[in-house]
Amino acid sequence: MRLMKKLLGILAGLVVLVVAGAYLYAVAAPPTLLRVGAGYSSKIVCSSALVSGRDPAKVLDIDVQAPGNPVLKGYTVQTDRASGDVRSEFLRFIAPMDSVARPGLGCAAVPDGRIARAKDQSAPPAPGPSTSKVLWPEGAGVDLAGHDNLAPILDDAGLAGPGMRAIVVVKDGRIVGERYGAGFDARTPLLGWSMTKSVTAALAGTVIEAGKLRLDQDHLLPQWAGDGRAQITVAQLMSMSSGLRFNEDYGDVSDITRMLYLEPDMAGFAAGEPLAAKPGSTFHYSSGTAVILSRIWQNAIGDKTAALAWPRKALFGPLGMGSAVLETDEAGTFVGSSYLYATARDWARFGQFLLQDGEWNGRQILPPSFVRMMHSPSAADPVYAKGMLWLAGPAPKMKAGDDKAYGLPADTYWLEGHDGQTVTVIPSAGMVVVRMGLTPSDLNYRPQRLVAALVKALGPT
Repeated sequence: MRLMKKLLGILAGLVVLVVAGAYLYAVAAPPTLLRVGAGYSSKIVCSSALVSGRDPAKVLDIDVQAPGNPVLKGYTVQTDRASGDVRSEFLRFIAPMDSVARPGLGCAAVPDGRIARAKDQSAPPAPGPSTSKVLWPEGAGVDLAGHDNLAPILDDAGLAGPGMRAIVVVKDGRIVGERYGAGFDARTPLLGWSMTKSVTAALAGTVIEAGKLRLDQDHLLPQWAGDGRAQITVAQLMSMSSGLRFNEDYGDVSDITRMLYLEPDMAGFAAGEPLAAKPGSTFHYSSGTAVILSRIWQNAIGDKTAALAWPRKALFGPLGMGSAVLETDEAGTFVGSSYLYATARDWARFGQFLLQDGEWNGRQILPPSFVRMMHSPSAADPVYAKGMLWLAGPAPKMKAGDDKAYGLPADTYWLEGHDGQTVTVIPSAGMVVVRMGLTPSDLNYRPQRLVAALVKALGPT
C-alpha cells in the first residue's frame, strides 16, 4: 500500500513537472495559433473599446469568446484607455500581444512589439456622428412618419436575424426605418469587416480621379519587378483576379489570419505571395488583394501624411461620414480589406453615394462611369463585380440571379462582410438597406428575406 502511494506521488509529481514544463515552453515559444488568438482578441477589444466606446469585458465575452474557438476562452485582456494600449495573454503569460490606438487611425495590432512604430502615425480625427437636427443625410434628423408598415418587418426577429445590431432603411434619400440591438444605437461605430473592401475600391477611384493612378496601370510594386506579378493591374486587383496565391480560410492559421494578426506589414506579406494563375484569368477572393490595393493608392499619393489624411479629405468628409475610422496596420497601410468602423447611418451614406452614381450634394466625387463599373460583372466571375462589390446576396455558393428567388430587383448589389454585415443597394427601388450584427455564417442567416420584405412594403420609387 505504501509502495502504491509512493508510486502515485511520483506519478503526480511527474505530471506537475510535465505540465509546468509545457507551460514554460509555451511562454518561451508560444504556438502560432495562440499568437493569432492573442492578436485577434487584443485588436478586436482595442477597436471596440477605444473606437466604438464599448465595454472591453463585454467585447471579450460577447464578440471574441462566445462565437469563436473554445481556445479563445483562455485569453485575458487588459485595457489602458489613457495610453490607448490593449494587451492580450493566454493563461496569463503565454503569447502576449499588444494593440494600440492612434489619433484618427483607430487600433493596430503590434505583433513584433514595436509599439512606438505603430504609434508614430496619425490622421485627422473623426469628428463623430452628426448632431445636426437637419434630416439625414445632411444631418442626424429622422422622420419616420408614414412608415408604420415597416415596424412589423423590423421587429421580426427571423428577418432581422440573430445577433442583429443595427438596421437602417433608406428610401429616396431619406431614412424611413431603423432598429438597434441592445447596447447599440445610431451613434455606435460598427465594424464592416469585408464591406471595407468596397470603400477601398472607392478610395482608389478618388486617387484615379485625381490623376495619380490608372485602372490599367501595371508595374505597381518594386518587389514585383522582374517577374509575372509586374503585369498585375489596378483593375485586376479590384476584381480579385490578380492571380496571386492567398489562403482566405479563417478556420486555422492561414494567410488571412497571419496577415491580420501576425504581420506588422500586411501589404508586404500579401504582395510577397507568388502567382497561382495568370493575372486577369481567374477569380480568387483575397483580403490580401485589398490591402495591396491600399498600399498602391497610398504610394500614388506620394506623401505619407497626405495619404493617411486622404480617406477623410476625399471621401468621409464630403459624405458626412463623421464616425468613419479606417484603421492602418503597424507599417501605416490602411487595412482596406477589413477594418472600417462607422455607424450604421454612415454605412448607409456610403450606400446612398453609390446609388447616386458618385454624386453628393451636387458634387461629383467619383465619375458615374466609375461607380457603374464598380457594380458591373467582372470577366473573371459573374457574381463578383469589378469594384469589390457583390451581385448576389450572401449564400453558401453564390450564383448570378440568386436574388431573384427572393423577389429582389435584378439591379440589386451588395457590400458584404464577415459575421452578417451587409449594405444592399437597389437603384430601381431608390433603396439602401444596412444590416449589421454578430451573426456567424454557420447560423445560415439570409438578409435577402429582410430586404425583400422591405422592398415589397415600400413599393416602387
